[in-house]
Amino acid sequence: MSNTRRGFLNVGAALAAGLSGAASALGAQQPAPPQAQNAPPGAPAAPPRAAAPLRPASEVQVPHMKFGSADISRMVLGCNPFYGYAHYNNNFGVVMKEWYSQDKVCDVMRQCNRFGINAFNYAHLDRGPQDLARFQAEGGKMHLIIQVTAGVDAAMLVKTLQPLALQRQGEVVDRAFQTGQMNTVKEWCKQVRDLGVLVGVGTHKPEVIAQVEEEGWDVDFYSGCVYNRTRTVDEWKQALHGEMMEMASDIYMQSDPPRMYKAIRQTRKPCFAFKVLAAGRVSDRGVEQAFRTAFESIKPTDGIYVGMFPRTKDEVRENAELVHRILSGS
Repeated sequence: MSNTRRGFLNVGAALAAGLSGAASALGAQQPAPPQAQNAPPGAPAAPPRAAAPLRPASEVQVPHMKFGSADISRMVLGCNPFYGYAHYNNNFGVVMKEWYSQDKVCDVMRQCNRFGINAFNYAHLDRGPQDLARFQAEGGKMHLIIQVTAGVDAAMLVKTLQPLALQRQGEVVDRAFQTGQMNTVKEWCKQVRDLGVLVGVGTHKPEVIAQVEEEGWDVDFYSGCVYNRTRTVDEWKQALHGEMMEMASDIYMQSDPPRMYKAIRQTRKPCFAFKVLAAGRVSDRGVEQAFRTAFESIKPTDGIYVGMFPRTKDEVRENAELVHRILSGS
């Protein structure tokens, strides 16, 4: 590691009540046609249902930030829970995917809108295209910050979805970093620049942000996972003093977040911190402090990505109220 990069890194409500709340938030919606809920990827989007009457806009609104030419919420909706990417274990992932019908995805997105959440960290995977098309057909609006996975055509995404921004997915970037192929990510960023959208780099590693900053890449923002869950086996053994745990790709070390938060603070570019709740590992009692730590550790020009799974409680409202209270000082 160069001195410059080293300097960059080193210088600077019980279950019943919850079910009642979730039912209140997600209920009173007209069901979609049965075929819409289990449509295979690539199937035509279901005809838009008649939108149920919305409750008045909540007095609680998530504060916004300037991002490019747009005004977006500092809490951005994440997509992982919608399609079973629990980052916890396979059983939990299956529960997420089975619960999240197309109805529920659209309802959660509509509820986010009511709390001022107007940006979505979308991924072009699974049933995502159909769900997004239906949400938009029903009048929903989200600024799209798309994480682009391997093999997905960036030009197609821009043409068909008109996103605000594209970011190279962290998994892709981290593999390139580990294999000495960061030039492929840099070339991807150059190609996206020509598409006329904001260009970002996702990662789970503070060292990646350091390298991109040191080399002066033409990018607009970063997305940083606060837990470094893409270490190699040897790196895990070193971090765990020779021990190894099951599911190495989802080990969450409490010493990791300060390192990523430091990297985020030390770049002037806007950043989005994600997995601030350790993919659900933070207990209910610790959620407010985790949000508070995140916003106290990043810049006023930064935001966070947060996935929602309101199966047993009105998680969208709770998260919005927490973020509103933290950022407004109330």
